[in-house]
Amino acid sequence: MLIGLITKALSKRTTKQRAYRNLSVCFIIAWLALAATAYAEKPNDNEVRAGVVSELVPQNLLRLVHAPEVQRELGFSLEQVNDLEKFFEQVDGTWFRSRVLAADKQRTIMAELETKLHAWLSQHASTEQRERLQQLEYRSLGIRMLLRSDAAKQIGLDNTQRAEFTRLAQATQDALEAAQVAAQKGEIPEKLQTAAMEATQAEQAALKTQLRPEQQPKITKLLGAAFDTSSLERIYPMAPELIPVEHWLNSKPLQLKELRGKVILIHFYAFQCHNCHANFKHYNTWQEEFGGDQVVVIGIQTPETSTERNPQAVTTAAKERGFQFPVLIDLESANWKAWSNTMWPTIYVIDKQGYIRYLWQGELNWQGATHDKTVHDLLVKLVHEDVELATPVEKTAGEQTGKL
Repeated sequence: MLIGLITKALSKRTTKQRAYRNLSVCFIIAWLALAATAYAEKPNDNEVRAGVVSELVPQNLLRLVHAPEVQRELGFSLEQVNDLEKFFEQVDGTWFRSRVLAADKQRTIMAELETKLHAWLSQHASTEQRERLQQLEYRSLGIRMLLRSDAAKQIGLDNTQRAEFTRLAQATQDALEAAQVAAQKGEIPEKLQTAAMEATQAEQAALKTQLRPEQQPKITKLLGAAFDTSSLERIYPMAPELIPVEHWLNSKPLQLKELRGKVILIHFYAFQCHNCHANFKHYNTWQEEFGGDQVVVIGIQTPETSTERNPQAVTTAAKERGFQFPVLIDLESANWKAWSNTMWPTIYVIDKQGYIRYLWQGELNWQGATHDKTVHDLLVKLVHEDVELATPVEKTAGEQTGKL
């Protein structure tokens, strides 16, 4: 899942997109960093070091169970789904906020949350459901499943094979890291993109070149029935609930739970922030187009300057900009902290069931970018998305197709 999404993102970047200061790989950095890996000493030819290997294996389990398609594949009942959502309410805030932490801290937090999820599954899911989820997790890891001790043991990998798979995985991670560092500076040179693609392809090719014939069928058994984990879309946490504040504009105080059934666009801004100004026209356009009936636009004014700590100044600026949508005046930056924001402006799109489906930091049209269209198209899609998307249904033969 991780390698496939990053590879796809890198391969589709245009020359213009590579120049964005706010980077078109922001979504990857902000979200897939939750499954990204830290870097450590590489193993020698004769030894596979468990610490290094574990850091190269993405942590996809929470993503998987958030996807309605996976819940249906597991045959979860409506009661199980409801109980699972209660579990998400307890852990998703921690998961969401961990995205801004260092990689080693992210991995520690994710491991703790996965432990809690396994405990939930042991109480609420059947043995068959847990076994199928294990198969889907292997599928989501792609070739990285071979770095896991449990999978390696069942397949019968020797230390030489494991060392080679680890070496190739590390090479891919190094190449992706170089591309990410360049992106954070505003561009990804063509040679770095090429290096990342070639390293990924070499790692994937090892599935055929490094495995012995008798090991291939064992992988097929571990993966179980075909299922395409790369196409899953709802793989991010529930949005944190809004922290109550004293001042709201154009609305009574709102809570996200009250807005279930509607798509929500939240944008954090500061009215004296020049980059924020560039996005204001889009918020107004979406407010006018959707009218608050289908999409609720909410601005969260978070002060960066002393003037922005004046509620009247915030109100005046909002009126001057023609804001008709609700504005939460977050004088103490409580919501900013609860959402672990790092940049003005930041935009979140939340679906009808309260899950984050998109995040963007910065100007939507920086240097000719068209992320306003990306957001608009997603809003339209989510408006028409079935609100019963997560309701379990009887599986059919057609649902048993897919790919690794």
